Parts: sequence; C-alpha cells; structure tokens
Amino acid sequence: MMTTLSEPEDFTTGEGLRALLVRLHEAGPAAWRSDPVAADVMEHAAAKYAPLARKHGLDPWEAASAAFDVMRTRSARTAKDPWGVITHAVRITCIAEERAQGLLCSVHQARRPHVSAYHDPERISDRENPLTDYHEAFHITDPDPTEDPAEHDEDDQRREYDTFTTATSLIEDTIAFVTAMKWPPALARAAVEHVCQELARAGTRRTAYEALRRDKHAQALLDIEADSWSILLKALLGHPHPAYAATSTGRGILHRLLIGETLRALLRDEDLVLTLSVAAPRRGGYR
Repeated sequence: MMTTLSEPEDFTTGEGLRALLVRLHEAGPAAWRSDPVAADVMEHAAAKYAPLARKHGLDPWEAASAAFDVMRTRSARTAKDPWGVITHAVRITCIAEERAQGLLCSVHQARRPHVSAYHDPERISDRENPLTDYHEAFHITDPDPTEDPAEHDEDDQRREYDTFTTATSLIEDTIAFVTAMKWPPALARAAVEHVCQELARAGTRRTAYEALRRDKHAQALLDIEADSWSILLKALLGHPHPAYAATSTGRGILHRLLIGETLRALLRDEDLVLTLSVAAPRRGGYR
C-alpha cells in the first residue's frame, strides 16, 4: 500500500525531484501510473522541454518521453542536479531523433558517430542545377586521338608504383619507431599492419580508430592488454578528440610521417616517446 504524502514534493527543484524519483522507485513501476505527482512532473517536463523539442522538429511529448526514460535511471535519482542530468540526456536524444529522421534510419544508428557523419539524403530534383553540372562522375572528357594510350598506361603504372612504395616505406618506418619504443618486433609489425589495413578499409582515421578500439578479436589475436592497445591506437592514428585535431597528438604517427616528418623528429617528441615506452607490453605478446 503506497503512503500518501500530505505535502507533495516540489519537483521543480533538484532536491524535490530527487525525493520524488526515489519515492516512485521504491513504490514500484505502478507508481508512475497511479501517483498524481508523477503525472504533474511529466506535464512539467513536456512544457520545460517543448522549446528544445521544437528546435529539433519534434513533438514536446517526445522530449517528455525521453525525460521519463531518464527519470527512471539510477543516475538521475543519485545526481546532485537531477534536472541537469535529464536535460543533457533529452538534448542528446532530440539530436539523435532529428538525425535519424534526416538519415532515414533508427535512433540507435543515428547515435553512432560513423553513421551521423553522413549528410541527409536528397533528391536530385531538390537542386537548382542539373546533376551533370556539379557531380565529378559526369566530368569526363574524350581522350585526345593524338595521344598514345601506352603513355597513359605507363604513367598510371608509375603512379601506382610510387604510391605503393610510399605506403610501404611509411609502414616500415612506423614499425621501426614502435619497435624502438621497446615493443616486441613481431608484435609491433603485426599491430601496425593490422591498423593500416583497417585504415585503408575505413577511409578515415576517426572511423578506423572507433572500429579498432572495439576490436576485441584483434586484442586477443595480438595478445595485447586493453590499455596498451588503446595507447598504441592513439599514437598511430592520433587522439580522436577535436581539441587535438591541429596538434601532433591529434595527427598521429602515420599522418605525421605522411606529411613529411622524419623518424628523428618523432624521436624528439618526448611525450610520444614516453607514452609508447611505458605502454610497451612487458609480458606475453604476439608470437
């Protein structure tokens, strides 16, 4: 039997909301349907987050539904500022809802960085100019009949060879640097080659980093601890946080070598040398 309070909690304040959430949690799930204060707090949430919902093209009750999901969590009940926690979660949910509608996908998918990075789909007819005017796929010129096709083939082969040579040299330099940081040579080679393969497949360093960070199979195959694996990924691909984007920490070893930095310059980076040396596996390792 639920105890009736003579004075309902003032849920507009942080302390009052925390007390209400604790009481509803202790009373069980049915309390949210029968308690009159629960209905009042949801109406308050709908009004409170209505501007945020309209900003992202949503109905106010969609924001209230997101607030309801957060209110039932332990983090909201134990937070110093429950309304702050709820507001932050509702804002993230509204952004994900808006991106999901634009990308024509589920909200769960829209929360993933590698999915939300895409632009919204658009019809060809939505643009004022014809597709042939701006899309590079249609920017094709007829070959010059006076030119020798064999010369073009040789140029293409030369460019492919130069690209292959550059990539091979970059990988070998990276392996040499990691090995110099007291990493076992076989482990250094296997790890660097695996990272480069994923980078080539993913296309961008951030996408490759997110995929490799979750790659438990690679960690098990290389027999490398999670901390060492995380540090190696940040060292090779760069720190993913946008604040480091223009720094050496954000670029990573592979990028720095690609833009012309030398191994000697990397060896003078004391932070990088210390970080990789400390993270070097002391036992086990790839064999």
